[in-house]
Amino acid sequence: MTSTATTVPAAAPAASGAPDVAGAMRIGPGPLAELVDAGLEVPVLGGGRVRHVNLDVAASAPALASVAAHVAAVLPYYASVHRGTGYASQASTALLEDARIQVARHVGARLDDLVVLTRNTTDALNLLAGAVPGETVVLDIEHHANLLPWERRGRRVVVARPTFAATLEALAAELARRPAALLSITGASNLTGEVLPLDAVADLAHAHGARLAVDAAQLLPHRRIDLAGTGIDYLAFSGHKAYAPFGAGALVGRADWLDAAAPHLAGGGAVESVSVEAAVWKTGPERHEAGTPNVVGAAALARALVELERLGDDARAAHEDALAARLHDGLAALPGVRVLSGFGDLDDRLGIATIELERGSVGLVAAALAAEHGISVRAGRFCAHPFFDRLATRANGLRVSLGAGSSADDVDRLLDALARLVADGPAHAYDRTPAGWCPRTDDRPRPSFA
Repeated sequence: MTSTATTVPAAAPAASGAPDVAGAMRIGPGPLAELVDAGLEVPVLGGGRVRHVNLDVAASAPALASVAAHVAAVLPYYASVHRGTGYASQASTALLEDARIQVARHVGARLDDLVVLTRNTTDALNLLAGAVPGETVVLDIEHHANLLPWERRGRRVVVARPTFAATLEALAAELARRPAALLSITGASNLTGEVLPLDAVADLAHAHGARLAVDAAQLLPHRRIDLAGTGIDYLAFSGHKAYAPFGAGALVGRADWLDAAAPHLAGGGAVESVSVEAAVWKTGPERHEAGTPNVVGAAALARALVELERLGDDARAAHEDALAARLHDGLAALPGVRVLSGFGDLDDRLGIATIELERGSVGLVAAALAAEHGISVRAGRFCAHPFFDRLATRANGLRVSLGAGSSADDVDRLLDALARLVADGPAHAYDRTPAGWCPRTDDRPRPSFA
């Protein structure tokens, strides 16, 4: 096998295509939206540059170009918020509070729900964990962000069954065995992409006197969520997975637990008054937002949600469904490749696929995809160790994830490169290091800022 270093066209039209191994042209969807990495070229081993194919957006998605432009436009107005009298300070305050309103509107929050702006989903769920007045039940399929925080007040883990119908029965049995304050569950698995029926989960939780929290880090960038319509009590998500990678997230949900909880951070902005002896803490979102807020991140998050709405729910679903089907069909045709699946009765899935190989290292394959083909994927257990360990037969998997900037050409380049690597191995030598698999001789130049 020889490494390819030809330049791939930098931008894809509404429909894109790439020749398959036999030379036939395959046509399919182009990018649905422009991301800041559109047209990015990266070096490959042996010289040359190729168009970067980013299939790791489930970890962090590049910003929408319109979000980056919005950030550039508002940066001159960046200032302190809430108590400044200057024009820029008032503009920054408006950006922050408008972002809060936009988040609430986008997720269908109830009128009395709070929107607490956080750093990310992990921050949001840790905040909620400090407010839950009792035990929390979770599934073993959860990302660590929704598995680890609940231990402080009692966590009970239910092992998911081979079907989601049976898993609902297991959850019902656990909630009936001993009451819990909260059931916390992912909206979509970051490992398999399977989308859970949240309305049924909400009905189950409420029937047993529990509230429902949803980790929407993976789901929200792909699907609209309606808190009031589904009965979800708390929703947590991150901007960095929703095309706004500027360090903001949100916890949205019922006020009573949050107003009664100790502040998530102790500091300025969260208090009504302070004496040497005591502090009087505010209620509402500011109770948990001590310190200078991430105004730019909040503004970026709000604009990203507006842009996702502008793209349209149906258009986003159709784009992703077409690419996901192309990906899964292609993976199914590759010998020695197995796609992981958690539930036999869930057909709805995001553009996420995690595979394991019958032989060879997925870490080596991921490194060669990047170094020789300019394709970014992710190898490991994806911060979902219990779920991965139960589904997989190998130590690690390789995850491919699609988004609004993905195209049919991206999928085809991955499938072609993966087929060659599985059949023939990498074209260059690699060493296994503490940092993972690395080219023995790496002649790729680094960008100037690195």
